[in-house]
Amino acid sequence: MQIIKSVEGNVLNVALEGRLDTMTAPELEAQVKDDIATVDSAVFDFEKLEYVSSAGLRVILSVHKSLAGKSGLVVKNPNETVSEVFEVTGFSDILTIE
Repeated sequence: MQIIKSVEGNVLNVALEGRLDTMTAPELEAQVKDDIATVDSAVFDFEKLEYVSSAGLRVILSVHKSLAGKSGLVVKNPNETVSEVFEVTGFSDILTIE
């Protein structure tokens, strides 16, 4: 998985490419951990994300909870497969998805 991240003001931008699964979720968590503590919001661009597993969902939920009470997390451009995972798991009810 490729992670492209930047911090612009109080916003963490993260674009993911590939698969967010058991093997790659720890890398994402490590890459965003320090930034999440210093920003008010995060935007995850999933345009090139092919797949998300339960391990990936755990990281997304962790980021969402870390930003509770702030501007929060926005997920952009999920493909049909990722959107279906969000629907089935109920994540579509708790996340802001654009």
